[in-house]
Amino acid sequence: MFLCTMERIYSIITGTGSYIPPVHVMNEAFIGSEFFDSSGAPLDKSTHEIIEKFQDITTIVERKYVSDDLNTSDIATLAAREALHSSGTDPESLDYLIVAHNFGDTRAENKKPDYVPCLAARVKHKLGIKNPGTVAYDIAFGCPGWLQAVIQADYYLRSGDAKRVMVIGAEVLSRVSDPHDRDSMIYADGAGAVILEGRLSDTPIGILAHKAQSDSFQYSGLLYMGKSYCPSYAGKDHLFLKMNGRRLYQYALEKVPLAIKSCLESCQIPLKDINKILIHQANGKMDEAILKRLYELYNEKDIPENIMPMTIDTLGNSSVATLPTLLDLILKKHLQGHEIQKGDTVLFASVGAGMSINALAYRMV
Repeated sequence: MFLCTMERIYSIITGTGSYIPPVHVMNEAFIGSEFFDSSGAPLDKSTHEIIEKFQDITTIVERKYVSDDLNTSDIATLAAREALHSSGTDPESLDYLIVAHNFGDTRAENKKPDYVPCLAARVKHKLGIKNPGTVAYDIAFGCPGWLQAVIQADYYLRSGDAKRVMVIGAEVLSRVSDPHDRDSMIYADGAGAVILEGRLSDTPIGILAHKAQSDSFQYSGLLYMGKSYCPSYAGKDHLFLKMNGRRLYQYALEKVPLAIKSCLESCQIPLKDINKILIHQANGKMDEAILKRLYELYNEKDIPENIMPMTIDTLGNSSVATLPTLLDLILKKHLQGHEIQKGDTVLFASVGAGMSINALAYRMV
């Protein structure tokens, strides 16, 4: 077990919040779509067959989209307000406000990314925070962005540079997905937020350890921006999110379990002591395969029931928002069959564009 005999600062989560969009988009909504491959040729299967296979591979049956009147910074603000309320935090007391995203404030009427000012500055403005000492900035790190921002917050808190940090993950992927690419059915919208504070303790609490890596030399091209697969698409200059799904799956299966194991070894926590594993909700079958491979690394054949909560089947893949949203739903008892108790050790892990991976071990207080 992780041993500690000296009092030190640990980073703990004091509040959570999320925004789940109201627009439910079922798989049947794509029946009328025209899908093409990367060469611009129509797919040779019926849309019904494509959707059926998609659901079998990803486990997704529906996803949530934002309404046309909301942008990424809007839903980030809504999640932030809920986190502030749940923790009873004075927003003026925040030392840092970090927003993880990848596409800026894409709008319904103009889907090109808008990055200036940064989303954190926009959220700070919308929250009415006047304190100039609340440093607001963004992080773009692919899907692992929210967890990487939490890792940054941990450094601030443990060094004494900050006492309180808000970390938000927000994305509107529905506006950057190609309607003629079957992968567009994976993507969704959402936002989640946490507030972290530093607390002195002579026993390990909160963030225990983390591990991050970027395999950019070999794998930076697995997720990228490209033109619509439809040769006659009207917006010739518009770029959409694209991915090499097969190679991404192989990469995640090979690398993520090893990164998780490295994280656990650094704080001397055996896998059997983990109560929940919260993995970025990218693809249902992929996450299940990652979990199985992780237990194989420890020569464990039996995976505990309910160890890995899943929301991708109804919420889809909302990139940086999946982990904080999942955490908020569990803590507020909105995810049936799952709960996290005081003293539980929770493992977070994510993988995404870059390609980058991170993992973090956390003990609930």
